[in-house]
Amino acid sequence: MLSATRLRPSIIAAIFVVMTLLLASAVHANPGGKTEQAWAALARGDAVLILRHALAPGTGDPPEFTLGDCSTQRNLNETGREQARAWRPFLAEKGITDANVYTSQWCRARDTAREIGLGEVTDMPSLNSFFRGRGNREQQTRETIRQVNGLEAHSAIILVSHQVNITALSGVYPASNEGVILALPLSDSPAVLARVAPP
Repeated sequence: MLSATRLRPSIIAAIFVVMTLLLASAVHANPGGKTEQAWAALARGDAVLILRHALAPGTGDPPEFTLGDCSTQRNLNETGREQARAWRPFLAEKGITDANVYTSQWCRARDTAREIGLGEVTDMPSLNSFFRGRGNREQQTRETIRQVNGLEAHSAIILVSHQVNITALSGVYPASNEGVILALPLSDSPAVLARVAPP
């Protein structure tokens, strides 16, 4: 039998490549199955979907930002509205046709929540952006956890918020219109079950 030291370098390299591919295959096995489990948890009330508002070009808000006055805020463009509307059929494919929707009071978040079109939209001020000192990261994150854990919803719970809020809560940096399914009850380090977005 040949010893490892006598094997040709090309054979050793081939073995290494095969072993690496097998390991990668094992690590990423059945990602779709995990995502489907996340959707099932959301549908039965064991998880919550928190999503970043749809596309609103720019960063932050103008200096004259005023809560309740959309003309002073960064807002959804038409692409953003189309993105938000794509959630409804996407959620329906996952068996979710009704939801309790809670939103930041920023116009781009409210508009995203309304365009989703799955039910009554309720303000949750703790979901408001605290980007560039407009709020309190720690206080709002704690309040979001408290409020969500206190909800007695009979259908899926959807939260519409901002990148900074979602990152503070979950550690995930979402793209515009991307959602994160988190296991309930929420905690300081909630379990991230899946990252999802309409195609």
